[in-house]
Amino acid sequence: MDAEDPPRCAVVTNPVKADTRRVRADVTQVLDAAGWAQPDWYETTTEEPGGGLVRQAVRAGAQLVFVCGGDGTVRSCAGALAGTDVPMAVLPGGTGNLLAANLGIPTDTAAAARLAIDGGRRRIDVGVVDGEVFTVMAGMGFDAHMLDATPEPLKARLGWFAYLLGGARRLHDRPMRVTVALDDRPPLRRRARSVLVANVGRLQGGLDLLPDAQPDNGTVDVAIVTPRSLTDWARLGTALLLRKSRPPRMEVHRCRQVTVRSVGPQARELDGDLIATSARLHATLRPRSLTVCVPESLP
Repeated sequence: MDAEDPPRCAVVTNPVKADTRRVRADVTQVLDAAGWAQPDWYETTTEEPGGGLVRQAVRAGAQLVFVCGGDGTVRSCAGALAGTDVPMAVLPGGTGNLLAANLGIPTDTAAAARLAIDGGRRRIDVGVVDGEVFTVMAGMGFDAHMLDATPEPLKARLGWFAYLLGGARRLHDRPMRVTVALDDRPPLRRRARSVLVANVGRLQGGLDLLPDAQPDNGTVDVAIVTPRSLTDWARLGTALLLRKSRPPRMEVHRCRQVTVRSVGPQARELDGDLIATSARLHATLRPRSLTVCVPESLP
């Protein structure tokens, strides 16, 4: 390809999360206006959540991949693109869209697509748990239980607010007894409701859980959440909403890898997708291994 030639593109869409017809129209219009060739189109299925389609597209010559769907679709596609030089252009289409929100990617499909043409590129870290990539957050405990308690129809109807209802059902659960090993430091022993391993810090509804987390600094932020009562939950939630620097009942550590061991198997999640229950969550990092299209003003 000559230096002046536009890249060959592919688009992977999740038809459950996105209006495929509208996405096709918006992307087609944006690429036409830029003088780029039309992309190859792929749709995810239950059996193929995106990663295999991305690998197929790259083998066919794709030099840039648009991904339209929720955080689960983005996670699957990111796993296939990490370690390559092929950029990912995220077109938000799900309930959370947390990677897009943390990177300043607009929710409007056409505006997000234009970033691939006149935006910047940012190489970000990805985390790995059980051989699977995550771009936003891995977790054990309450966060995974909250996801499990939030049915898809409710998310479709209420958006991110549905997670609050799901979480309310699990506030009285018993804490986990966990050991948390951060890099080579002495292990921490806690009675925790949740342990979160974050590549970025903003959650649903714009809540900044970990405002200092950065997706390209070669580390993850680990939050150990330890409320013991509804009053503790209320104090923690209020502190987060008010953006207090040291929320009660939550300690934060920064590391390159972390191993969480619990007494008995616990629910776990990656970027909002439930994974197999286990008494262990071991997360490592692949620094700056994924290229993402972002607004030009971002570093």
